[in-house]
Formats: sequence, C-alpha cells, structure tokens
Amino acid sequence: MDDLRLCGRFDRQKTVVPVGPLRFGESFIVIAGPCSVESERQLLTAAWMVKEAGAHALRGGAFKPRTSPYSFQGLGLAALKILDKARRETGLPIVTEVLDPRDVPWVSEFADMLQIGARNSQNFSLLKEAGKGYRPVLLKRGMYSTLKEWLSSAEYILSAGNPHLVLCERGIRTFEVYTRNTLDLSAVPAIRELSHLPVIVDPTHGTGRASLIEAMSLAATAAGADGLMIETHPHPEEALSDGDQALPPDRFRTLVRKARAIRECWERLE
Repeated sequence: MDDLRLCGRFDRQKTVVPVGPLRFGESFIVIAGPCSVESERQLLTAAWMVKEAGAHALRGGAFKPRTSPYSFQGLGLAALKILDKARRETGLPIVTEVLDPRDVPWVSEFADMLQIGARNSQNFSLLKEAGKGYRPVLLKRGMYSTLKEWLSSAEYILSAGNPHLVLCERGIRTFEVYTRNTLDLSAVPAIRELSHLPVIVDPTHGTGRASLIEAMSLAATAAGADGLMIETHPHPEEALSDGDQALPPDRFRTLVRKARAIRECWERLE
C-alpha cells in the first residue's frame, strides 16, 4: 500500500481528531441519534435522551440517500436548523451526512462533523470538496470496498488538505441475507496496523437488526474501536426511516454502560 502516502501508518503516531470538545483517537466516543430528523420534537427528545445515556455527539440525517425514490428523503435545511437548536440546548456536537459537493460549504455552517456515507465513499468530487477543511470528516467504508479502497478514499480527503478524518466500519455486502450487511470487525485491528487514523464502528448498519446491535457494539469495543455510532429513536416503531434497526432508550442506556465497562478493561490491559 505504498500509494497511501498520508493515511498509512509509516511509524506515525496515532492521529487525534478534535470535534468540538471531543478528541477522536484519544478517548472512546459514542455518536448516537435517529436515522433522520423527522421533527423538532422528535430530534430534541432524542438529543436529551442520548446525552443522558452517556453519548458524546448527536447524529441525525438531514438528507437521506434511500434505495427507493419514494422513501422519506429527509427535511433538508429545516433539519439542519433543528440540529443546530439541539446542539445549542444540549451542548452535543452534531454529525450529519452530506451528499453533494455543492452542499459541503453551507452544511458545514450547521455541522460539527461531516459524514460521508457508504454510497458516496468513492464520490471523488465530494471527497475532494470535504478535503478542503470545512469540518472534520467521518468517512464510512463503502459496502463493496476493500481496506485499500477505503483508505484510498481517505487519501483523497487528506491530500486535499484536511487532516481531521475519522474512519467508520459499517459492514460490507456479502452473500448473507439475514443481516443487512456483514460487519467486518477484523477491519478495526487491521486499520490500526495500516493507518494512523482513528476508526469507529457502526453496528446499526453493519447488522440492520436491533437485536444484534448490543452484541456487535461490545465486540467492536473489545476489538479496540475508538468509538461507536448507534441509531436510537425515542419511539422506533414510529420512525420514518430504519425503525427496525433503531434502539429504544432503555436498551441504548444499557449498551453504553456495558461498552464503557469493556473499554475500561481494554485500556487497563493494553
């Protein structure tokens, strides 16, 4: 992987990425919230819920890339304004996805961290624009990407001048149909060998089943992930998108408590 000039390990110290008061790569970070912003009431309820459970940042989609054009596509600018209100009220930094290179500058006015999703992980125009350094970037692994292809996408962002980049394993597409994707937890220690960048895990999209999220979150924590990204909703049965894979408040609180305990053990043993 000699062409990974900027994201390769090469005896570099592990990078620490600041996002507001958070420091990815230095402390264990939990990002949580609903798949999409549906209303002000829903989002603010979710924001206080995840903060009280111990999450460090709030996620919520303003623009939703959906398989069907008839599915809920997000509220756009209205959602970003709601996310901004949630940040002001709770103090939680905001992570939200950006889909189009033209949107990067103005979405950055609302977001603390820009997410580039699996479908856009090789949208090179978007990667270059995000690389101009408007905000720190969370880069998800493409559903068909090898580790080298994933890191090559990271290289686009770094080579454009933005050093604040966090990787996110979110499962890859295999022949298995019981889960939405196959969560590749071997990617966590592999990335730690190959790159100096922090890597977190999204077990929500990695499994697509709420019943599996806790187990895979704990496994990811034990594997050495720098954090987790979890979908949770005040009322999953009412969610406009991905309700089947969103954790209700009580199960999310339990997950955070268990993950913290495992992380504490992991740090003592490292």
